[in-house]
Amino acid sequence: MKDELLKELKDAMKNKDELKKNTITLLRSAILQVEKDNQKQLTEDEMLAIVSKEVKKRRDSISDYQKAGRDDIIVDLKREIEILSKYLPEQLSNEQIGKVMQNLRPKTNGKADGKIVSEIVKEKLLNM
Repeated sequence: MKDELLKELKDAMKNKDELKKNTITLLRSAILQVEKDNQKQLTEDEMLAIVSKEVKKRRDSISDYQKAGRDDIIVDLKREIEILSKYLPEQLSNEQIGKVMQNLRPKTNGKADGKIVSEIVKEKLLNM
């Protein structure tokens, strides 16, 4: 993934695509920081988890910018999500996640908040 990110960064610089360049630079920095902090080379799965986390951050902040009426920032965030999503495996559909929840619900009913269970399942499935 690191080689692919470097290639994409060079392409973004050649094409003068500032948003793509900045997005890839931030992702590379996040990966390198985790490697530095843990003093090890990250596996592909660990790098995918970082990409997923970066996408989640951007998705979470969209609603805040919608409340503030900052459509210009929302457009950029959506484009950043698009750029980052290229590095993630194909995402599970709502139908696939629903099947997991149907099987899990009887085991957690009354023992855990369904919304929290759903969020955890989605996060785990996306990081598989």
